[in-house]
Amino acid sequence: MPEITLEQFQQVELRVGTIINAEAHPNADRLLVLQVDVGGQTRQFVAGIKGPYQAAELVGKQLVVVPNLKPATLRGVESQGMVLAAQDGTALALLTLDRPIQAGSLVK
Repeated sequence: MPEITLEQFQQVELRVGTIINAEAHPNADRLLVLQVDVGGQTRQFVAGIKGPYQAAELVGKQLVVVPNLKPATLRGVESQGMVLAAQDGTALALLTLDRPIQAGSLVK
C-alpha cells in the first residue's frame, strides 16, 4: 500500500461505538446488520463478521468504527460506515476497547 500523509489519515474519523442491536442480514450468509450508538445518534453498519461472531453476543460491545465513510448498499441494506477488525487468514477479531468509554468518543 502507498504511504499517506498525516493530513490524509486525519480525514478518517475513528470513534467508539456501542452496539445496541445486531441481526443477520436478510440476503447474505456472512453479513450482520448492526445498530451502533456513535454518540448521540444511531448508525447502521453492515459487517462481514458472521461466523466468528453471532448477533446475540455483540449487543453491548464497544468497538472502533469509521462513521464518516460514504454510505454503501450491501446486498440491499445500507451501511453508514465501517466496523474495524483485524484478520489473520480465517481468524477475525473486532477492534474492541479494554474498558468502557462513552460512545462517540474520538479514537486518536
